[in-house]
Amino acid sequence: MNYTNTSKIWTMPFFVALINNFFLFIVYYSLITILPVYVIRELKGSEVQAGLMMTIFMLSAILVRPFSGKIIDVLGKRKTLIVAELFFGLSTFLYLWVDDLYLLLALRFFHGIWFSIVTTVLIAIANDIVPDKRKGEGLGYFAMSMNLAVVVGPFIALTAVQFFPYQSLFLGLAVAIVIAFLGSFSIKVSENRPIIIERKPLSIHDLFEVRAIPIAIVGCLTAFSYSSIMSFISVYAEGEGVFEYVSLFFVVFASAMILVRPFTGRLYDRRGPNYVIYPSFIFFAIGLFVLSSMHSVTMLLIAGALIGMGYGSIVPCFQTLAIQSAEKHRSSHATSTFFTLFDSGMAAGAFVLGIISSYLGYSMLYIICGIIVVITIPVYKQLSSRKRKDERIVDSQREGA
Repeated sequence: MNYTNTSKIWTMPFFVALINNFFLFIVYYSLITILPVYVIRELKGSEVQAGLMMTIFMLSAILVRPFSGKIIDVLGKRKTLIVAELFFGLSTFLYLWVDDLYLLLALRFFHGIWFSIVTTVLIAIANDIVPDKRKGEGLGYFAMSMNLAVVVGPFIALTAVQFFPYQSLFLGLAVAIVIAFLGSFSIKVSENRPIIIERKPLSIHDLFEVRAIPIAIVGCLTAFSYSSIMSFISVYAEGEGVFEYVSLFFVVFASAMILVRPFTGRLYDRRGPNYVIYPSFIFFAIGLFVLSSMHSVTMLLIAGALIGMGYGSIVPCFQTLAIQSAEKHRSSHATSTFFTLFDSGMAAGAFVLGIISSYLGYSMLYIICGIIVVITIPVYKQLSSRKRKDERIVDSQREGA
């Protein structure tokens, strides 16, 4: 099946790519949720070793991410997807047999490599499939598959281990990736691979898309604040006596995100990104401030709705801006550049905010994160205005030539 350059978003290739992405992130978020418990309960590891399971995965993803664009240039998008998803699936199967802490750390590093590559190429493929005039809406729907997995993945993992052995969960996740892998053969895209005239040494240009760096910096700051949700919301809720409602927090988060997504996607395409990004920053910041003073289930759920509308709308916009900042054949480089900094923000946030929470507590932690989001607004304004100025200079030079 191939796609045609019409105004239609929901083509079969787009749907298959979206389901692929959804299954991939279900595996990712399921393992993030359950591996710390698995390490402590089953492998008798420490809390530090449990935390390393996330850190080592993110480290390998960050290290490999800059090379993902170059790999896609060499192999092409479709072949890269098939190879990366094959090894990602193999990695998932290996959890069935690894019962040693150090082997598990090695597996997490190996798994992170292929996660980095396959997520980069899937977004590049989605960018090729979505019509140019509907990029904001189409890529927003695609990004929503990742955000929905935030709810579905942990729910599946936490429910499964209550009734079945951990190996049953690992097997189920591996089967999901097998289904995604088989579906990847049906995706055909135009490659738009660059013409290589002569072999040159590897350069920064081969690893990063410079035009995507400004929005990637903003994404890094945003991810830093959001890491407080992924890393500490459960512990914070337990201390406030509402731990059993944390899963409902993510349900409300996802519901709010889904409700506003069609509106924000069309608003992005018709009025521009600023009409979505500035209000989303405000919702995100208010949600964090509400969370900082949370003493009841109601406040927890209100915070979930606000953060879902805010953060859930910001990230799809950032991904779209990163891709649109580059030439079409450089979309994979733009994606890898964005996620290199985004993943770095998540990893740094989990570490730094963990130290802050140990001294100041979780309530103050979320106040600080809300302030960081507010500070990010003028940073975005400055970087985006500078980018537009640079583009005008380039356009005037072209006209003069």
